[in-house]
Amino acid sequence: MALVDVDKTITIALSVKDRHASAAWYQKTLGFEAMYHADEAGWSELQTNTDGVNLGLGEHTEPVPGNCVPVFGVADLDGARGRMEAADIKFDGPTDVVEGMVKTATFYDPDGNALMLAQDLTGA
Repeated sequence: MALVDVDKTITIALSVKDRHASAAWYQKTLGFEAMYHADEAGWSELQTNTDGVNLGLGEHTEPVPGNCVPVFGVADLDGARGRMEAADIKFDGPTDVVEGMVKTATFYDPDGNALMLAQDLTGA
């Protein structure tokens, strides 16, 4: 049995300089549809052409090309994190919460690759 029960969604998170310009590029180039721009959180999200797979754009002043973090949706982030930490899986710090939007926590696989858990707080 798995430590974490991930849902059927995944967000591929990329660091970009200008979320709005990048979103427009992905729309024009690949036909992705903008879902929302959360300017207060520095985050934009697009629906890809694959069901359950979104592209997240996090705004950074100095993005690192090739920086890609898979984000797995979970219903109970706190419970999942507790089970993972009990199994000695390392996290990069406390859980981040954007009230009414999302709760996230970054963790690492055995090779040091960053992955993230996310719990939707919108009630959708």
